Amino acid sequence: MDEKKMQKVPERIVRLENVHSIGVIGDPGCEGLGTYNMKVYAGSLEESAKDDITLVVGDLVPIGTEHYYQVIRDMTEILASNPVYCLRGNHDTGAYTEYFGEKNYALLFEHFAVVVLDNALRTFEEDGLSLLSEVLARTDVEQVIVAFHIPVPNHFIQNCVSEEEFSRLRSAYEPWKEKVKYLLCGHVHSRFIDVVDGIPLICTGGGGAMIEDVSKDIKACDVEHHIIHFYEKDGGLEYRIADLSEDCYGRESEDDVLNQKLHEAVQGELTAHFKYLMFADRAERRGYPRIANLFRALAASEYHHARNFYSILERPAAFLESVDTYLPGEEFEYKHLYPMVAAYAAEHQSPLTEQAYEGASAAEKVHAALLKQAADVQGFGEKTVYVCPICGYVMTEESVSERCPVCGGPKRQYEVFGD
Repeated sequence: MDEKKMQKVPERIVRLENVHSIGVIGDPGCEGLGTYNMKVYAGSLEESAKDDITLVVGDLVPIGTEHYYQVIRDMTEILASNPVYCLRGNHDTGAYTEYFGEKNYALLFEHFAVVVLDNALRTFEEDGLSLLSEVLARTDVEQVIVAFHIPVPNHFIQNCVSEEEFSRLRSAYEPWKEKVKYLLCGHVHSRFIDVVDGIPLICTGGGGAMIEDVSKDIKACDVEHHIIHFYEKDGGLEYRIADLSEDCYGRESEDDVLNQKLHEAVQGELTAHFKYLMFADRAERRGYPRIANLFRALAASEYHHARNFYSILERPAAFLESVDTYLPGEEFEYKHLYPMVAAYAAEHQSPLTEQAYEGASAAEKVHAALLKQAADVQGFGEKTVYVCPICGYVMTEESVSERCPVCGGPKRQYEVFGD
């Protein structure tokens, strides 16, 4: 067996000693291997280190080229603390077997087994179904988790294999159905628990891909990034869901040198973002729309760079608790900092600086008031927010005026955010 963390499965049936728990990660890389997504994957690997091994239930990469497989493998080697096994997802095409070995295989432990089946193309391979029957027929196997990527038909989503395919799977396990304790899958960038054919179905896609709405019953706001722990208890096989915190990974930000460099990079990228946007405005006004378009694109690129750097540093509170954390900064600015600097500028005959700070102070006061309302995330009712592009003052539907109360800019120029 490969001694590296990312395992290349050499044969259809592999017996492993001293394995009593598994951490399961779903869909880390199908949306791309960008820093923001990979931070979640890194946090998932840290959480799954509590188990004896890790299983990734598909979509390791956005597309199955050697380049992306090499990236995810190298990253896993550095971040993982236990052996990591994989199954093939619909994004894991091409060179999958060269990196990860068998597509259909079984891991046998002392008290349970995991049978991995490839259904990345929405069909179960005959080789996999015969393997499942073979493992279930063994007298030394009493509890089995059957793992695959695309869900079987269920009560929550339509994005699944056909009833005909599920029938083929049922036929393979039917004679030993009592041994099948869980059906396990990924593919859906969310999480749900169902019962199909009398067997618990656990769908998990919270290991890197952005959580999304998948139905009227499963909303993104109700699901966190997460992994699933399976473990032995009193002779049985149980599971628990472990939600990942918003600051799920902090190893690199704790390095003093990297911390400083990352902060510098964020500042540099955001400065470039701002400069490019300002130049785009100048180009637009002078009649060069193509140049303006280029610089807006460059500005967007610089923003995404800044977001990647900052995502490594960010250690936010849980989402529903986060809005309150922004309020102290806004209050300090409009109550203390900006009036103080405006007064200094006035004393030193610097009217432009005085004007800028006074205008910003007025806007920050509105920011603070809106943030206080938004702390009740579920109950926040402001549908439309207006921003004056001349001075940055903020207004809502109730307070919007024909001219900005700070600088006098006309309403027709306001930037509109909302319905």
